[in-house]
Order: sequence, then structure tokens, then C-alpha cells
Amino acid sequence: MDIKRLVIDEINSQNYVPLLPYELFECLSSHGIEEGDFWRAISTLESEYDIQFTKKGKIASAREMGYLKGEFSASSKGGFGFVMTEDGDFFIPPKFTNGAYHGDKVVIKRIDCFSKYYGKGNEAEIVAITEFGIKTLIGTLTIYLNGRRPVAYVTPDNERIHFKVKIPYKALGDATDGDKVACKVNLYPKDDNDFASGEILEVLGRADSLEGNYKAILHSNGISVSFPQAVLDEADAVSQEKIDISGRADLRDEIIFTIDSADAKDLDDAISLRVTENGYVLGVHIADVSHYVRQGSLLDKEAIERGTSIYFTDKVVPMLPKALSNGICSLNGGVDRLTLSAFVTLDKSGTILSCEIKESVINSKMRGVYAEFNDILEKGEGSEFYTKYRHVLDDFYQMMELYRILKQKSEQKGAMELESEEPKIILDSDGHPIEIIKRERGESERLIEQFMLTANEGVATYMYNAGIPCVYRVHEEPDKDKIDSFALFARNLGVDTSPLRAKNTITPMQLSKILESSKEKGHFSIVSSILLRSLMKAKYSSLQRSHFGLNTEYYCHFTSPIRRYPDLSVHRILKAFLHGEVSEKSIEKYERFANLSAELSSENEIKAVHAERDIEELYKCVYMADRIGEEYDAVICSVTSFGFFAKTDNLCEGLVSLDSLGSGFYYDKDNYTLSRGRTSYRLGMNVKIRVSDVDIALRQVNFELVREGKERKNETFDSGSEQPKGKEGTRSLEKALGKRRKHSRDKYQRKTHSKRRR
Repeated sequence: MDIKRLVIDEINSQNYVPLLPYELFECLSSHGIEEGDFWRAISTLESEYDIQFTKKGKIASAREMGYLKGEFSASSKGGFGFVMTEDGDFFIPPKFTNGAYHGDKVVIKRIDCFSKYYGKGNEAEIVAITEFGIKTLIGTLTIYLNGRRPVAYVTPDNERIHFKVKIPYKALGDATDGDKVACKVNLYPKDDNDFASGEILEVLGRADSLEGNYKAILHSNGISVSFPQAVLDEADAVSQEKIDISGRADLRDEIIFTIDSADAKDLDDAISLRVTENGYVLGVHIADVSHYVRQGSLLDKEAIERGTSIYFTDKVVPMLPKALSNGICSLNGGVDRLTLSAFVTLDKSGTILSCEIKESVINSKMRGVYAEFNDILEKGEGSEFYTKYRHVLDDFYQMMELYRILKQKSEQKGAMELESEEPKIILDSDGHPIEIIKRERGESERLIEQFMLTANEGVATYMYNAGIPCVYRVHEEPDKDKIDSFALFARNLGVDTSPLRAKNTITPMQLSKILESSKEKGHFSIVSSILLRSLMKAKYSSLQRSHFGLNTEYYCHFTSPIRRYPDLSVHRILKAFLHGEVSEKSIEKYERFANLSAELSSENEIKAVHAERDIEELYKCVYMADRIGEEYDAVICSVTSFGFFAKTDNLCEGLVSLDSLGSGFYYDKDNYTLSRGRTSYRLGMNVKIRVSDVDIALRQVNFELVREGKERKNETFDSGSEQPKGKEGTRSLEKALGKRRKHSRDKYQRKTHSKRRR
């Protein structure tokens, strides 16, 4: 019997009023609990900040008394940070962190009205640390001689971790100065000026190498590229099972086909269309992954732990073994595959009328490729691919007709098109980046995207109306203060922001009109980027809420169960419902499953996004390291107190530091500008830059501004100046200069932060 759960359920019930301990015990006595067990549960719940005692000694919910749980996110500039809780994000001022480090699980309480910080927003203080967040870290090993005694320590890659880890010299093994290492923290520092102590778990490679940093990113995000053998064996076994089509809709004779990128191997969605007298029936046929990944199996446990497939520049780390993701579950052309089909009925204006879900079997008539369909749309019968796709083109042209109707409807209701520029990194045979170009999206890509959006909306509406649990994809309304700041920035660029003044509430339609105005002014890319930062992040939830960005009331992810666990969860619940397994008695089980899937899927999505971004930035740094001294046209994409970041045409970003610009600049955070007299640098401004330095270990590119009419003088360094020495001798001049530049920037940041605090 879970006594803690009984207590929590009781104090969180709607009619509960704080009770004395013996009164609460009497309330729960019907469950047959022992008094000693009750008191042990109460003691544990109090220490975990699930309950608190009132001044009169009564038991109340800790949350009702103002205590909230969350994770501390330290600022890279030190001192302060933020805590994310169920009630929103809270700012933790420098004097109220109470020794918490980045990643710690903490308990916070709002700052009271007598504090000087009160009234400045959501401010809180950390009252308890329930779990240390930093158990291992990734960093660069430094070894130097202090007199005759060698000293070794690890500097974390994560700038939010503000301590270094001292390593016993005798425990270094094969590790040498300048290695990228994984390090275990055994003892935390006593104060801000102290070292932690630890041990090296693994040498990942040289800190300035592609291989070492690649491994570091995977390690720091907890990503494993291989599967346990038992999971692989189970995948091989289920993939060999004979396909059983009994009880399924047989759609093998229907015109159903896939359209994907040329290099895609996990094909999880196929489409069909039937034109009716009153509109259309869109068929979206999704791989029936839940048939092979049974709940509670080794495959299922591995899938929910991974949560999503991760797509890197040079490889895919799949959620499921290849025997499933590229094999029996992939909707390859010309073979029978088990599917879960959503038939969405729409009228002629594109309005969803109904959605029907069926277990089915299909045989895809074509493995379509985006680029080839785009070529047909552009050239018609003159396309070299016209003959290849002739047998599906009638259906495809009807699909294009429906796509344009859906696109127009989406625009009319104000769904936002926030298109971020995506780079395509081209590697040579050795895996070295040789070219970076913008990834282009054509009409066929947009068609598939629009059809998947329609299916997701239709399925979510179906599940909500059926009263069954669902893993919804929700996007909350944006914070008004952030939108006000965005509007000020856009207005200063000459963009029409009058739609926001028309109503008290913020709607997607208003923001879509602003984006349209930014296109006319030629600022769409930068305005879209700033708006994206101003919006809330989409997440998964077992509670139905609207999706602000799409302006839809009901939305879920149904279309990619090979690569996303929330989609697999939706399939599992849908199939249980179709089989009559969701009843009043069992619905609580599926609600708990939906809630667990939503929580873990949101966490894994964040991890995957971070890893994909970091690998992409790593390849960009390696690419730009070969181009030091080259000049590029660029656009200012971010302005900070220590300089501005500029993005080149090939989507590589670098910092133009304040040191390189000179002194006397004023930073206006509201208008995103750095100004000195008549000289001003602002978001969206075109500049010409030169690549001055690349630090692969920190994944940072540094630019210097190329001023018209004069070249910046080359910096000179005293070759006789003392350089740090390690186990293998003196470091390279390039590395020393890179660290010197970083030290200068860090010094400026500390000075600036100190002035703000004063």
C-alpha cells in the first residue's frame, strides 16, 4: 500500500481543509494503515516538500503554502538564475540561490513583500536543494606545473557551471593536457572560489578535434548510438513475424504512396485522397509501430527512454532498432505493411467534418521523392521524372488542389508560418564539412506537412470527443510583456505592428499580419526569429489545451511513431479504444500512461533539440576554422552587452566582440542596439565581416568587422611571452590566443555584470 500516495491524494482533494495529524490518520484509517507507517510517510513527505505544517500544526499541501519544486538553471554570467516550475518560471536573485548549482532539483518560495526584489516579476528564493544536478560533466583537461608539483583540473564546457574540478595527478592515467574528458564530481566546492574534486571517467579525444567534441556532445546529452543486445534480439524476432491482416481494412489495391527526402529510410507516413461530391476524404496511413512495440517490452522501455530519433549532420540515432525503423515498420514501396489509417473528411473549403480511425494494411504504390515531385510541378511533362510517377500523378494533382485549399484556410485563421532557415552541411568522404547551403523546401514538402497537420488535428479532435486519454501537443499563449518587447523591436524596423493595438488579447492572426508586413519590408527572417524567441515553447501534455501557433483547439502528434514516442502512445491508446479495452475501470491506467508519456517525451525532445543544435554548431565551427581570414556579407542576428552576433549567407554565426569595436558603446536591450554617437549596430543590419578566430572546443566563431575604406590593423603578440605548459609541452600559439580572447571577453562580461548589480 502506497501511504504517501493516499496522503497526497487526500490533501489535494477538492474539499480538503488542513487537518491535525491524528485527524488525517483517522480519515485514512479505513485503508487499514498502521500508525507507525503513517508517521514515517508524513516525515518523508515533509522532507520532500510535498506537505508542510501550518502554524497551528495542521497538515497542508506545500504548494498551497507557496512552496514549488523545479530545476535551477544558472546564468552563464554567474550569480543569478531561474527555476522552471508548474506555475511558470521564477527569477532567483544572486543573494537567494543559497548555494544551488546549475541543474539542481530545488524547492523555492516566492520572495515576500518586504524584500527589495519584491514586485519585479516572478521572484523567488531557493529554500532547499533536494537533488544535486551535476554528477558528471564534460570539459577540457588542463595540466600545469605549480613549482615542481603538477596540478590538473577540468574546466566545464557548460558556461553555466561556475566551478572547476581538480583531478589527482596520479589518477590521470593516459589523459593529457588539452584532452576533452568526461569527469565525475565526487565533492562539490565549499564556496565560489573553491575547486570541486573528481575523477576522469573517459577520455573523449583532443579538445580541438571534431571527434572529441562529437563524443562530448553525445555524452553530455546522455545519447547512446547503440542498442543493448537484448533489445536488438527482440527487434529481430518481432520483425520476422508473419503479417496478419485479419480484422484490418485491406487497402492494398488503393492508390497510396509516400513522399519523403531522397535519403530517408524510416518511412512512417503514406497518403491517399478520394474526391467526393461534397469535398474530400484524406487518407493518412501511418506505420502501425504499436503492433510490434508492445507495452512493457524491452523495445518499449528502450523507446520511452530515448523518446525520439535524433537527426545529426552525418547520422541518425534512431528511437527504434533498424530492423523496425528501416525494416518491417517502414512503408517501403511494393511491400505489404500494417498501418493505422486516419480518414479525414473535409468539405470543399477544407473544414474538417469528421475523422475515422481504422487498423489497416497497405501496399505503397510508389516511394516518392520531394525533389522529383517538385521538378514535375515546375516542368510538367518536360520533367525527367514524369514517366516514373505517371501512375500516381492524377491523385497527386488532386492532392495539390486540396493542399492549396488547406493552406488558404490556414492563412485565413491566422496560423503562423515561422520558418527558420535550416542549413544543409555537405561532408566529404572523410566526414569533413566542405560546404554549407540553405536547405530549400518546395511545394511537395509543404503538401506533406499540411496533410500531417490536418491528420493530427483530426485525430486529436476524435480522441477528445470520444472521451479517451490523449498525449496532446499544446502551445500556450505568449507572455504579454515579451510580445510588447517584440512589437517595439519590430516597430523600430518600420514593420507595421498596429494589429496588436486593435485588441487587448494576443491572437495568432495579429502576429501573422506583423510577419506579413515584415516580408514587405525585407525583414522577415530576423523578425520571425525574434518572434520565435518571444513565444512559449510547444510541449506534450495529457491535458487538452489549444495550440496557439496553429490556432487549433485540438492537436496531437499521430503521424511519426517510428521516430517519436508520443505518436506511438497515441496509437496505443487509439488501438485499445478500437478493441473496446478503454472502459470506466481501465481509463485511469491509460490516463497515467498518457501523463507519463507526455512528461518524458517533453524532456527527451529538449535533449534531442540541444544535441542536434550542438552537433550542427560543431560542424559549422570546423568548416569556418578552414576559412580564417576570409570575408563574408552577414546580417546582425543578435545584439548583446558584449558585442553582436552576425550570420553569414551560409548560416554560420560568429561574435563581433565589443573589444574589437572599441570603447564607449551603449547597449539598449529594448531596441537590440549597440550605439556610440552616430555609429549604431542593430538587429537586421547588413555588415561585412572577416573570420578572425575559431574555438572548436567552445563551439565559438569570432568575427571582426571590415570597415569600408580602411583595413583593421593586424594584432601583434609578443612571441616571447610566457605560455601555459602541459604534460606534452607548450600549447600551440593559436590555442593560447583563443584563450586570451575568451579571457578578455569573460573579463568584460564580469565587469558589466558587476556594474548592473551595483
